[in-house]
Amino acid sequence: MSSPDSAKLAYLTSQYPAASHTFIRREIAALRELGWTIDTFSVRPPGPDETRSDADRSEFDRTFYILEQPAVAFIGAHLATLMRRPGKYLKTFGLALGHRQPGARGLFLACAHFAESVLLSRELERREVRHLHNHFANSAATVGLLASKLLGIGWSFTMHGISETDYPAGLMLGRKIEESDFVACVSWFGRAQGMRLVSPSQWVKMHVVRCGIPLEKLPMRAPVSSAGKTIVCVGRLSPEKGQAGLLEAFASVRTEHPEASLVLAGDGPDRSNLEETAKELGIGDAVTFVGRLTEEEAMAEIARSDALVLPSFMEGLPIVLMEAMAIGVPVVASRVAGIPELVDDGKTGLLFTPSNWEELGDCMDRLLSDDKLCAAFTEQAKARVRDEFDGRKSATKLAEILLQASFPKLVH
Repeated sequence: MSSPDSAKLAYLTSQYPAASHTFIRREIAALRELGWTIDTFSVRPPGPDETRSDADRSEFDRTFYILEQPAVAFIGAHLATLMRRPGKYLKTFGLALGHRQPGARGLFLACAHFAESVLLSRELERREVRHLHNHFANSAATVGLLASKLLGIGWSFTMHGISETDYPAGLMLGRKIEESDFVACVSWFGRAQGMRLVSPSQWVKMHVVRCGIPLEKLPMRAPVSSAGKTIVCVGRLSPEKGQAGLLEAFASVRTEHPEASLVLAGDGPDRSNLEETAKELGIGDAVTFVGRLTEEEAMAEIARSDALVLPSFMEGLPIVLMEAMAIGVPVVASRVAGIPELVDDGKTGLLFTPSNWEELGDCMDRLLSDDKLCAAFTEQAKARVRDEFDGRKSATKLAEILLQASFPKLVH
């Protein structure tokens, strides 16, 4: 569904662009292709490692960074808003003070969020933005909510995973849902977690909108090497991602598949611990840590692998699983959150009980031992992603919801 010229949108995130959140850039690009005018805003700028691709550098150049603005801009925005809209200014400040976690830190952050929201609202008004959308129900969403209330424009957000229901974000999630025009939930599981925090009267505004992928831009699967099979795991190296358990499971798999190797793509606070664990398990020579990769590099790494494994303890609906399935690489993942909505166990891939590393080892062994099983999985997996996780279809659905929720007079 195309957008009328007057339906100008803005997107706000904590950091944009980000290598781990390429789905946001892809969604914005898909909506722009549908005719929407979208300005991008970010609370803080990304680090140099986040803008290694041409697409990310292009988005960096056109994004407004709130914390990069001079102090005089914040002061001017507050004075002008207080003079022009004293009632809304004070009411929004009250909302900020009430929309926070308890304690001194919560009070400080509430004041900071309010300060940022006033500057943002001035810029949104200058650009004649009519609707603001956030990804993740985090502190940036609080800034977006406050700015929308100051201006009286539409506001919505996309809800992704368990981190948004955990402390401290979970304290304010129900209220964010109530204040929004609509909520896009990437999974039915995530929608259910939001629904339990609000009254049934709010459920109608919560929609399942998949974070899709650009199927036409994915690489072809590389020829499989006969030298030994490779398993890849792509993700932040952090305890909740379960890579320590993956190493334990892979060590057991190596007894039956001594030529197998494991590639861990990503970086994070757990890297040194994982490297030490691999050595202690006696598999240091078979495990390669390749660090953080660009979008293109990560997909190329997946395309030349024999299987992708995601051993996480918590997730939303991982894009990397969609990419592997669409490329034609068989997958193994933990049975958590929205993952079973993508991976149909025994049909489009294999699922294991979270933290059951013996079961994970058995799943990896099945994929490494049975080429016919892998071929059957990949064909069905490609169809699954094509049917429900095509980025263009997701963007079209989001556009329809936007028009109905925030631009009803423009819908014919």
